Amino acid sequence: MDYTINVRGRLMDLSEPQVMGILNVTPDSFYAGSRKQTEREIAERANEIVEQGGTIIDVGAFSTRPGADEVSEAEEMERLRFALDVVRRELPYTVVSVDTFRPDVARMAVEEFGADIINDVSEGGLTGVANTPLEQTDEVYPPIFRMAAQLRVPYILMSVQPTLREMLLGFSKKVQQLRDLGVKDIILDPGFGFGKSQEQNYQLMSELEKLKVLELPLLVGVSRKSMIYKLLGCTANESLNGTTVINTVALMKGASILRVHDVKETVECVKIFKELKN
Repeated sequence: MDYTINVRGRLMDLSEPQVMGILNVTPDSFYAGSRKQTEREIAERANEIVEQGGTIIDVGAFSTRPGADEVSEAEEMERLRFALDVVRRELPYTVVSVDTFRPDVARMAVEEFGADIINDVSEGGLTGVANTPLEQTDEVYPPIFRMAAQLRVPYILMSVQPTLREMLLGFSKKVQQLRDLGVKDIILDPGFGFGKSQEQNYQLMSELEKLKVLELPLLVGVSRKSMIYKLLGCTANESLNGTTVINTVALMKGASILRVHDVKETVECVKIFKELKN
């Protein structure tokens, strides 16, 4: 199925799979190779993503790995301001997504630095650990949904639900809420590694194409995650081959965007997949 999203007045064609490169400005991300702290490291990583064929840079300042330290909103903003300033100076026209679940952080990134996409890993306000609200609220619509509508940018809705059935129910409800608020461009992320056991991660991957019933583009982020390296008995540093295998399966099952650490290898994967489809 062919999709397009409106990125600040430009249509981004998702009929061909896009590669989103990860730029973590955190000291404790689970994959050490993705941690970038200095101005030079951030600039080099941003340029590397684009030079290797990535079309979206996903900038995150809050590690979601199990056991990661809590990061205050002020600290997250400070890290993101530093990183986004560098990225926008280096690559003013490249599509940038901001990886955050906090509405005010998303607003800052969009309004101050022209971030193009909100990438929310909280399913609109849930954690991926215990499926509990990040903040108790009586609002009908999650605050991050209202912010996405106000900012008028594409929004990535990630699920922390453990099974396909629960995911479809949750996505259906929340997509309707987003549409009620006027959010036009919605991307779905099944949330591999969030709120799911290893067995559930693989069961979901085996059924991934069933999410296409929602008629929205799918983002898959499995890069070097524990579902791969624990199964293979290796480390995150040794899990590139397994990541490529899973990314290939995801493409065959309809993924429109792959969120990855290893951009060059994923671009090659997409190129081979496209040739097979021709």
